[in-house]
Amino acid sequence: MQPHRNEQSDLDNRRVAERSRWPSLRLKAPTPKNNAGRDLTAAITTAVVLGSLVIGALLVGPLAWYPLVAVAVALAMWEVLTRLREAGYQQPRTLLVILGQIMLWASATYETAGLVTGFAFTVLFLMFYRLFPNGRHTKPENYLRDTGVGIFVLVWIPLFGSFAAMISLIDEGALPASRFIAAFMLCVVANDVGGYAAGVMFGSHPMAPAISPNKSWEGFAGSVVFGVLTGIAVVHFLIQGPWWMGVVWGVALVLCATMGDLVESQFKRELGIKDMSNLLPGHGGLMDRLDGMLPAASATYMLLNAAAIMNPL
Repeated sequence: MQPHRNEQSDLDNRRVAERSRWPSLRLKAPTPKNNAGRDLTAAITTAVVLGSLVIGALLVGPLAWYPLVAVAVALAMWEVLTRLREAGYQQPRTLLVILGQIMLWASATYETAGLVTGFAFTVLFLMFYRLFPNGRHTKPENYLRDTGVGIFVLVWIPLFGSFAAMISLIDEGALPASRFIAAFMLCVVANDVGGYAAGVMFGSHPMAPAISPNKSWEGFAGSVVFGVLTGIAVVHFLIQGPWWMGVVWGVALVLCATMGDLVESQFKRELGIKDMSNLLPGHGGLMDRLDGMLPAASATYMLLNAAAIMNPL
């Protein structure tokens, strides 16, 4: 027997009233605390293109990794040195890019010994070159400032970038070098994604407001969580090292990447610019993407070597 229309109406009203007594059962998506601050469509498209280049280099083999890093280092140096020249710093842009390539390619053959030798050569060359920018009879102006800034750029980009390139030279018998490169890139992506997501959703406590107001402790915590979890996974499955090495590596990479972000933020703050360039839609300049990755590569190279030594295979 079907219920009477009035009875059915009363039953529906009781159900509505019953549901209203339990508002805590209603699911509501969390509202982000902060604006994303970028064109997400353009940013994701650019990230997919960059990721495809990295994957392509991995498929071709480690021999493709050095040219990819070399091009990235050259472009990053060009845009940074261009910004410095616009701000009044006297920087020999083409010369410094060439010196940076000497450092990087010296490491391809002689690894750390070649990198140290190349770095010493480039610094000496720059120090002596800056003595006579206008000939022997003209006193150099702002010698200490411009020489110091030039050395800073050589350390910041080609020196740290060479460590990223040398990841492809890690030799551990049964393990191909492409695994170490993939492990590094996965941890870098995890650091970026974890920090960005946590910062947008929960960021409310600035880490260094005088340098980078948008970088929060919540974002840093997200980077640590994602970085450590990814570090444990890649060390175990790709490198077959001890799990605790993944914890150490994840924390070290996040710390170095965070410091790299802050260094670039202060660099741009002093120059009064927002982005290094508009080379990458949705991201700014190439150096805006490499700022954390380059110093993180130094820690990665050392720790991946240690993990390779501990590999039981």
